[in-house]
Amino acid sequence: MPSKLFSRRSFATTLAAGLTALSLPVPAFALTEASASSLVNEVVSEINKVIASGKSENAMIKDFERIFIRYGDVPIMARYALGPDARTASAAQLKNFTSAFQGYISRKYGKRFREFIGGSVTVQAARKIKAGYEVRTKVKLQGQAPFDVTFLVSDKSGKDKFFNMFIEGVNLLLTERTEIGSMLDRRKGDIDAVIRDLASAG
Repeated sequence: MPSKLFSRRSFATTLAAGLTALSLPVPAFALTEASASSLVNEVVSEINKVIASGKSENAMIKDFERIFIRYGDVPIMARYALGPDARTASAAQLKNFTSAFQGYISRKYGKRFREFIGGSVTVQAARKIKAGYEVRTKVKLQGQAPFDVTFLVSDKSGKDKFFNMFIEGVNLLLTERTEIGSMLDRRKGDIDAVIRDLASAG
């Protein structure tokens, strides 16, 4: 994979991951174009603060996981990443997989924070789609031409949550599903083994 594209995907997924479960309990309101755009702006602001904090890598990863947990729909993302096996997994396995997936994403992309110092993300527009709202942004990294990143936001969990994103047309959640599918193949479909692998991966 070309280094620039990998850098772009990593940046986008870092933002994406900055959006997943443990959101504070708040009243549920109908998702609107304004609230979807506001969610993405909040996530970008939180991540930029972490990038500019000067903290150690481990501390930044912890902050990143906190953002990921607060703004995103981790259970939905984890089930999608697990693929068809999510339908046969037990409740305990799904819970453990979701926890392992959350940590895996946080470590995998949180380690790349420093590469994106000086970057910026600007919300361009939002439009209604069947699953919620699509929020288009423009991303600028130092030394690279601007590129498009699209966030998908839904309130199906009862709160406004980010549940996927596309970087220049590439579905990043689908990319993770493919990687985890490869892990399952190597483990001959053993979900518990994949959970253990994810606990130390990234």
